[in-house]
Amino acid sequence: MARRRRRDADSFTMSFLDIMCCGFGAIILLIMISKVSPDDSQAALELAQTPTAGVVLDLQRQLFAIRGETNLLDRELNAKHEQLSQYNTRVARLRVELSELQRSVNASATTSSEFEQLQGQLGRARQQLTDEMRRLQADLTAQVDTNSVGGVPVDSEYVIFIIDTSGSMFNYAWTRMLEVMRETLDIYPALKGIQVMSDEGDYLFSSYRGTWIEDSPARRQAIMQRLRTWNPFSDSSPVEGIVAAIRTFHEPGKKISLYVLGDEFTGRSISDVIETVERLNSAGPNGERLVRIHGIGFPVYFSQPRRYQTTGIRFATLMRELARRNGGTFVGLKDFY
Repeated sequence: MARRRRRDADSFTMSFLDIMCCGFGAIILLIMISKVSPDDSQAALELAQTPTAGVVLDLQRQLFAIRGETNLLDRELNAKHEQLSQYNTRVARLRVELSELQRSVNASATTSSEFEQLQGQLGRARQQLTDEMRRLQADLTAQVDTNSVGGVPVDSEYVIFIIDTSGSMFNYAWTRMLEVMRETLDIYPALKGIQVMSDEGDYLFSSYRGTWIEDSPARRQAIMQRLRTWNPFSDSSPVEGIVAAIRTFHEPGKKISLYVLGDEFTGRSISDVIETVERLNSAGPNGERLVRIHGIGFPVYFSQPRRYQTTGIRFATLMRELARRNGGTFVGLKDFY
């Protein structure tokens, strides 16, 4: 019995010691496992304390800046594309012009020999006409009237200008017309009377209707100044103005010249106008007409294609015949500007 109790007490003592050792060992193991170094804990603390809101905002600002630069670069790229397209269009147009110029050069090369032949024929014709021209010049010099300037008689004391005020004259030949007016007045240094009418018979100065404008440097300047903006209605037919001028201003013993300035005749019949003026401006016992009629043609329509030149040709035909029949001269200008 005593041995059995001692054996039971030893077993209990060993079991308890084993349990205690295992418990202490487990505690030590847990301490070893959970031990954190001072550096790691400090880093973790600092990482946990770092604010993240500022970093996000900074990244957002960088993102917006990058997007802005991207949009700017996109616009510049589009502008470059448009500029390149314009350059390509210009290059294509220049190529077409170069092709046309090359064709013109080739055509000129093929006609150069013909041109040289024509030049030779012209030179021979000039040589043949030299003697005849000298003879005609001598005859013309012998026949020149001392009362004419450039073949236009200037023996009149009164002058009436009948001006075509149509759109073609006013818009294209008006400056040239004013020059012709000034040059014509210059060949008459002293007149007893001047009058200016439209081809419809309207007066430049309504206050001088039916009467003469006294000649003076101041009156001539006033006439030229008023003419710059004068633009009454016109049907491009001078017959009304010619008839009104002859009926209103003719008086026996007065030397009167009519100057008709225009660029076209749109009336129905040239022969009707000639016959009307023939009856009205009849010749006297000495064979002289009541008034002289001169014509000055402006080649506005001759600068157009031939199909538009008809009215200009009709005006030249009409005024050439009226001037021939009524003791005047027709002058066709080579330019209208």
